[in-house]
Amino acid sequence: MLAFIRLAIFGLIVLTVLFWLVRLYARSVRREALEEDWNEAAAEGRAETTRDTFVEAGMRDYEKSLLRKLIWLVYVLPIIVVGLIIYLMNYR
Repeated sequence: MLAFIRLAIFGLIVLTVLFWLVRLYARSVRREALEEDWNEAAAEGRAETTRDTFVEAGMRDYEKSLLRKLIWLVYVLPIIVVGLIIYLMNYR
């Protein structure tokens, strides 16, 4: 039982670090895409707001998006897989 608790603690630490890395990466990719969209709109003369306003509005939309919520699968999937493996190895 002590080994399982140790696995759970270290596993959650690793998953937390992985979660934050994925979250920061996804946010930076989305921000870069928004900046490129604004640059293209400005080059064509379609930019209605400043760059910062456009990017911040896009990032607020991103915070409500499905993609941001899917990042939580970094926690859910490994826990389900480990739980399934433990169940299959011990109770089947």
